[in-house]
Amino acid sequence: MNNAKSSYDAVIVGSGAGGGTAAWYLSHHGWNVLVIEAGPYFHPEKDYLASTSQWESLFPQKNLSQGNYGYADMQQLSEANDDLRSWNHIQGRLNKTDHRIPFGYQHVQGVGGSSLHFSGEAHRLNPRSMKMFSDYGLSADWPFSYEELEPFYIQAEQLVGVAGPTVDNLRPRSHPYPQKAHHPSYSSQLLKKAFAERNLTLTENSVAILSSPHHDRPHCNYCNCCLKGCPRTDKGSIDVTYLRMARKTERCYLKTGCYVTHIETGPKDSIKGIHYTDSEGMEHFIATPYLILAAGAVETPRLLLASDITSSTGLANESGQVGKNFMETILWTSNATLDAPLGSHRGLAVDSICWDFNQPDSIPGVFGGCRFSPSVAESDLIGPISYAQRVIPGWGIQHKQQMRKQFGHVLSLSGIAESHTHPGSFIDLDPVIKTRHNQPAARIHSYVDELTTKRIRFMANMCRDILNQAGANTIFEEFSSYDIFSSSHVFGTCRMGNNPEHSVVNQWCQSHRWKNMYIVDGSVFPSSGGGESPGLTIQAITLRAMKKLHETQKNTSS
Repeated sequence: MNNAKSSYDAVIVGSGAGGGTAAWYLSHHGWNVLVIEAGPYFHPEKDYLASTSQWESLFPQKNLSQGNYGYADMQQLSEANDDLRSWNHIQGRLNKTDHRIPFGYQHVQGVGGSSLHFSGEAHRLNPRSMKMFSDYGLSADWPFSYEELEPFYIQAEQLVGVAGPTVDNLRPRSHPYPQKAHHPSYSSQLLKKAFAERNLTLTENSVAILSSPHHDRPHCNYCNCCLKGCPRTDKGSIDVTYLRMARKTERCYLKTGCYVTHIETGPKDSIKGIHYTDSEGMEHFIATPYLILAAGAVETPRLLLASDITSSTGLANESGQVGKNFMETILWTSNATLDAPLGSHRGLAVDSICWDFNQPDSIPGVFGGCRFSPSVAESDLIGPISYAQRVIPGWGIQHKQQMRKQFGHVLSLSGIAESHTHPGSFIDLDPVIKTRHNQPAARIHSYVDELTTKRIRFMANMCRDILNQAGANTIFEEFSSYDIFSSSHVFGTCRMGNNPEHSVVNQWCQSHRWKNMYIVDGSVFPSSGGGESPGLTIQAITLRAMKKLHETQKNTSS
């Protein structure tokens, strides 16, 4: 870690997609910045196990790498939707109750945030999904256009090294992707043929995974372990891209294992600084001219709600929107086996994608888009332990023979759909569960409404149909957001907008009231998009916001 200073030009809370990008931009332009991270540092060559005998393990957990969260009681399930429930042919229903249950908020507290275990997808938003309220009366409009954001998408893609296809008809590009697209695996080629027989297109996915060396990072070796942590650093997680470049400036300072307990305000509607507790339990206060929050759509509203000691409404909550408008990952996955060997345990986690239903009005009978992509790695079906527990039943010599016969035969397809705001989905402070420093933890409220159920049903039918078309024998397992909350992409709890009465920050991610406080994470998204991975958009809006901040500060000083 860097040697700390006594004062900084800006303090950044969180080191994921927003915080790491902000740290790079400001330090690159001469600012001394301090990044406060609640979790630990992960050393790719030491902490990730892809090249060891323990390679089948999930992403490693370290001390302080997981937060505490509460979940409110979720809705009762309808028997009419029993075909949308999660199940496995060995284990039965994965949710044994008649209510929706939480499997967890799938995040990482650590230097680089949840990019450490992401699949590498690097998507731009569909421009039409940025006007959902104007066009369909859903969620909210973005306060700027896709065209205004496009130069920052270009910059982000070049910084992390995104590989993608030459053609993207839904998202206009002024420059090609900096890296050539990866070749699809054999199983993706089978799926592509099946999509084509339905007059649909499965194309190369855009990913922050190198197809050729870039900035001292090697190209991918296609081990399919992206979600378990990339020891080679070819995956463009925030720690090996933005933060690595930021620290080379010698103006970016990093404190790990430090938990921000509350924000202190000063005179004239200004933020004075933050209070935090370090990994040894020592309490600290640090003043800052600018505070940049980037803790994600669950932790950022928790910190704001916990920071106002004069009332119960929370800091920066003049609009009452802090914690509201929570949006989540809406997922369907079907897993099947084929007679033919696929070698589906190797390759790239998500090397191809179907965008045919990504437009907000492309799913018949319901507004809000979705996408489809292969998901063997995301289903954690790349090793024999998972096959023995979930794919092949039985025991003894017969089981061993079937393992040898069927390993690598799994074909998996997932859909991810647009999520929209609902009064029953929000974040507040849990009355019982505490953080590690005895503060109220964030409590997640999640509700799946009728429109969302229709999107899930459309994805379920499509996944089953395509797998059948590809020659799958039997579907042995399915996962669904209908009966289980399990979300990695979360959005919307500190909404961005032009009207201070309906949003928390303006189009530059600046608090409407507290002018020296910015929020740059998924919490500012007015809408979720039609299944796009949000990391690249968080980077782009952060680059746009930090450019504005730097130029404003420079003009004020001159």
